[in-house]
Amino acid sequence: MVALLVDRNGFPLEIGCFEGNKAEQKTLLPIIEAFKVRHGVERMVVVADAGMLSAGNLTWLADAGFFFIVGSRLTKAPIDLASHFRWHGDAFTDGQLIDTITPRDSRKIENDPLLRAEPVWDPTGHPRSWRAVWSYSSKRAARDRKTLTLQENRAKAVVAGDKAARTPRFVTIKKTGPTLDEASIARARQLVGLKGYVTNLPTGVMSAHEVISSYHDLWHVEQSFRLSKTDLRARPLFARTRDVIEAHLTIVVTALAIARTVQDRTGLSLRRVLRTLRPLRSATVTINGITQTIDPAISPDQQTIIDNITRPPARH
Repeated sequence: MVALLVDRNGFPLEIGCFEGNKAEQKTLLPIIEAFKVRHGVERMVVVADAGMLSAGNLTWLADAGFFFIVGSRLTKAPIDLASHFRWHGDAFTDGQLIDTITPRDSRKIENDPLLRAEPVWDPTGHPRSWRAVWSYSSKRAARDRKTLTLQENRAKAVVAGDKAARTPRFVTIKKTGPTLDEASIARARQLVGLKGYVTNLPTGVMSAHEVISSYHDLWHVEQSFRLSKTDLRARPLFARTRDVIEAHLTIVVTALAIARTVQDRTGLSLRRVLRTLRPLRSATVTINGITQTIDPAISPDQQTIIDNITRPPARH
């Protein structure tokens, strides 16, 4: 199991490896702690997917002085948005943001749906909750409706016996056989177009738009993982001892740092840079005791890439 910590642009900061049966949720905290100790970092914002951080991990991050932004599960929307559903029903506008709170434990709910105004989260006033930002997108709603229709049709086919498959979504198995869970379908359609984010950043430190923008930078993380696994050939890994595995990963993360630097300086993908520069070859020829080096013929496009790579980085 490989853990990779990168900055918001995908540049690698820390890498580590764990036993293959180690849960992903238990790999993130040791990597963050190692980075904190090695570089003396006191405060930073950790952004991760919803599946990476459990409720206990979020508490650990907050207690350690870190800020975090994680994706929220859609199942929490009815609780977080109870006030909105009570006063506004299912009505949302494209791009609408709702800044509210979400309970750390669903058994301790601090958001009162009888109040029309959404509460403004602060750690002292809401010790049992985190800040939650929910956004609505009409494009996301169209995609969600299309997906739900496909899932509903698949469920109906299974219930009707027209299709044999493992129990899909919206199908409930009873003694009399499979039945369509229409209540779950209605709840799912009520939440189309919504996406939630959980954070411990106060509103005075980061706005709702900035919270969402920071979370959307996660695609750089996925891009770095894909780059390391494909272009840099991090796998397959033919090794079994820890020293060899760590040596292999060190080479990969070093290559990833170089690749990210090349991409940032050229504005091109790594594959395009390699494809453009790979044909360049120099030759050394010896005739009658005279040695001569023949330089490659460099095109203007190739020279531009070389100049961008070799120029010193701008200092801010």
